[in-house]
Amino acid sequence: MPITLHRYRLAIAAGFATQGFVFIGLTTRLPDIKDRWDLSELGISGVLLAIVLLAGAGSVLAEKLSVRVASARVLRSGLVLLAGGAALMLAAPVWPAYLLGVGVYGVGLGMVDATTNMQAVVLERHYGRTILPSFHGAWTFGGLLGAAVTLATADVDLPWTALITVLPLVVAGASFLPRDPVGGSAPAVDLAIPWRPILMVGLGMVVFYMVDTAAQTWGAVYLDEVVDAPSRWVALATLPYLVASLLVRLAGDSIVERYGVTPVLRIGAVIACGGLVVVTAAPTWPVAVLGFTLTGAGISVVAPLSFSAAARIAGGSVERVDAVIARFNQFNYVGGLLGAVLTGVVGKDELRYGFVVPMVLVLTLLPLARWFAARDVVEIRQDSPA
Repeated sequence: MPITLHRYRLAIAAGFATQGFVFIGLTTRLPDIKDRWDLSELGISGVLLAIVLLAGAGSVLAEKLSVRVASARVLRSGLVLLAGGAALMLAAPVWPAYLLGVGVYGVGLGMVDATTNMQAVVLERHYGRTILPSFHGAWTFGGLLGAAVTLATADVDLPWTALITVLPLVVAGASFLPRDPVGGSAPAVDLAIPWRPILMVGLGMVVFYMVDTAAQTWGAVYLDEVVDAPSRWVALATLPYLVASLLVRLAGDSIVERYGVTPVLRIGAVIACGGLVVVTAAPTWPVAVLGFTLTGAGISVVAPLSFSAAARIAGGSVERVDAVIARFNQFNYVGGLLGAVLTGVVGKDELRYGFVVPMVLVLTLLPLARWFAARDVVEIRQDSPA
């Protein structure tokens, strides 16, 4: 494998890790942000709804921009916006400045989310084997660092925690994948994009982000308010979840190559459902942490395999794949909306009930898993309506 591809792989992994670091750095501080602005569960749900909608707009913007410029340049711009928005969310002295931070962060998040996955699926094509799970493992590793920093700085005033936003500014200078890294991309394919199989895979990604966002957004609040964990340890809702996700994602490339996509996804769905049962029934915070850990292990490889499958189904040129991935990324925000907002709305009086929704819906991965296993793009195009 050319050294240049390995260098691009490290840069893209750094992009994923940075997004995870900032995202988890924010969500594990939600109890502090909630207290800072005296927000209710419904108020937090409103903020999260705004972030999800703005991230969707950022993903659309990334699609439009990547038609004219390489996704690497769009990714760098998104990282700068991510840093600025997160800094305002953590350090804003007044409510309007905080809301401005939410807006800038949301758009930047969508741009980074779309372009890191654009970069990853194109590089996977050049590698010729499954590598998406390890990229999402880098996201999880960054999230682990974010949760660890939150634990280590639990007594630090909220504005000072904005220093975490230095990282995306540094990573913005990395050497990301250019549009044509190896001297020639695949020729354009003049076929209609087969949206039906992409939609079925996208539904699986909706389920993943619904579960993932519910756990990562509301987990710390759940430990704090429902099972009465000590305030210093509320980030443990996220930390073991991310550790389990990281281990499975790092092993995911080889596991999928050995056992196949469908059984891996189905077994994971059952494990995730069991983990959420433990969360909703937990009598104490250590039991809830165990439930979140099982959930992370079970659900972790759904997202990378979703992007990989969507790119494979789309086929064709880099520009075509970029466009499909940017649109496909919208499923992320539908799932995020359900996980972040619906969990808070259903659980506004008793947060336990909020986790019943992802607990039930994660089992829809059992019938959806077969759509991830398509091996032949041409066959999909022939068998599916354009």
